[in-house]
Amino acid sequence: QVQLVESGGGLVQPGGSLRLSCAVSGSIFSNDVMGWYRQAPGKERELVATITRDGTTKYLDSVKDRFTISRDNGKNTVYLQMSSLKPDDTAVYYCNLYRTTYGMNYWGTGIRVTVSS
Repeated sequence: QVQLVESGGGLVQPGGSLRLSCAVSGSIFSNDVMGWYRQAPGKERELVATITRDGTTKYLDSVKDRFTISRDNGKNTVYLQMSSLKPDDTAVYYCNLYRTTYGMNYWGTGIRVTVSS
């Protein structure tokens, strides 16, 4: 069974940085896609960034050049480095593993990021 545990959230001032981590336990398939989603108050959950095992990445347009997703396959961990944070980045961030073999999604419980002065 796959479990995802996020860490690293918190309160940060506009323009600041945070790094989120997601530790994955259980079996990871070679074609699993890892990602981060977020859900702001009153809004739907949106995709922030994804990364494949070979390092191919995709980003939400509004976070390009500010956020970087990476993964350490040896540690079964995925990261989201967030820089130049804006109040609009305030949300609960969720780690996701998409198992392309079965079309299944696994989710972490979410971690709050608040960008405020």
